[in-house]
Amino acid sequence: MRRDGVPALLRAYHYGLIAGEPALAGLLAWRRRRGKEDPVRLPERTGRPGKPRPAGPLVWAHGASIGEALSLLGLVERLTRRGFTVLVTSGTRTSAELLARRLPRGALHQFAPLDAPRYVARFLDHWRPDLALVAESEIWPNTILALHAREVPLILVNGRMSERSAKAWSRTPGIARALLSRIALCLAQSREEAERFARLGAPRVEAGGNLKFDAGPPPADPEPLRQLAGVVAGRPVWLAASTHPGEEAAAIAAHRALARRHPGLLTVVVPRHPERGPTVAADAAAAGLRVGRRAAGGQPHDKVDLYVADTVGELGLFYRLCPLAFVGGSLARHGGQNPIEPARLDTAILSGPHVRNFASVYAALERAGGARTVRDGQELTAAVGELLADPAGRQRMARAAAAAIEEAGGATDRAMAALEPFICQLMIAGRFAS
Repeated sequence: MRRDGVPALLRAYHYGLIAGEPALAGLLAWRRRRGKEDPVRLPERTGRPGKPRPAGPLVWAHGASIGEALSLLGLVERLTRRGFTVLVTSGTRTSAELLARRLPRGALHQFAPLDAPRYVARFLDHWRPDLALVAESEIWPNTILALHAREVPLILVNGRMSERSAKAWSRTPGIARALLSRIALCLAQSREEAERFARLGAPRVEAGGNLKFDAGPPPADPEPLRQLAGVVAGRPVWLAASTHPGEEAAAIAAHRALARRHPGLLTVVVPRHPERGPTVAADAAAAGLRVGRRAAGGQPHDKVDLYVADTVGELGLFYRLCPLAFVGGSLARHGGQNPIEPARLDTAILSGPHVRNFASVYAALERAGGARTVRDGQELTAAVGELLADPAGRQRMARAAAAAIEEAGGATDRAMAALEPFICQLMIAGRFAS
């Protein structure tokens, strides 16, 4: 350990990424070729700004992907109302497209730089944040060290630290303490996670709850909603949302098994990654189903059995159309996708057992009777069939889900209360005009 408190392994990481910049450039080029990076905005990933910095105080809020970034929206809205410009960064094209539609006035989006020292320094030199918020578990060493060196307070919001992650961090206690001790405040989702952060060396930790419980429902354009509602009117319909490979096969099998018992059945599949739409459609067609693809201009008319909604930002539209949804990433071992959105939209919820990313949310939903777990494709078929035949049961589940989410809210208020001292410090320092 050096006198500056930076362990040798962190120094090796720091200098290794300086030396490894050509490899990072190659990684970005490979991701661009695969469609994972926006070619026009690729320089942002190396810290080169895509926009000028607005005058006045600026808060940097970072969420890695869609779920993390959207969980920050409540804080972003509150901070912009207080007079801050909020720079929101994320790392995926899909999150950027969604945020472009949903950020409030006074907020702007950039892609986050990779954690290379020169990239981070370039980013911070331009944006000069007065306060930094990072969602969930984004602990990037060079970024943390650079913010600390510039005396920019860093706050971890909606912090996640699973028992498995805590055990991994405990194998390198010096690194854990060096990084977490430089975080001004950890707002953990639960008391258990707060205790894990504290054990690993975070000096100030609070259990603030889960910001995702406060998230509003995803938006939907009224005109497409009206048009599609007319197209599917009178048909039994269910949704497989945010699906991963293997889960579409379960949805296809469920449709084939249930179609005779439910004449006119429409199955809507929204793949987690829209670029997989053609593959999903081809698999359904190979299984003998009549398929429409939204990205190709298809409609879910009465000649379509399975509709692939392979567009970005329209999941709220299909939650509003479908009274029953299987939320994906949960039969596949991806940790589950967000069930709060359908709960906000009067939807009965099914999921697989692999929901570690939303364990506390699903626990609350299941205690209230607002969600049901299916262990495999066979159980998915049975549950969909049962609920399609039981409108009253679906409605009870949907009401229970909405009530459970409402009861668990309040994390945004608690987070803003915790941020207040930092806002006041900026005011006292004369950098903020109230």
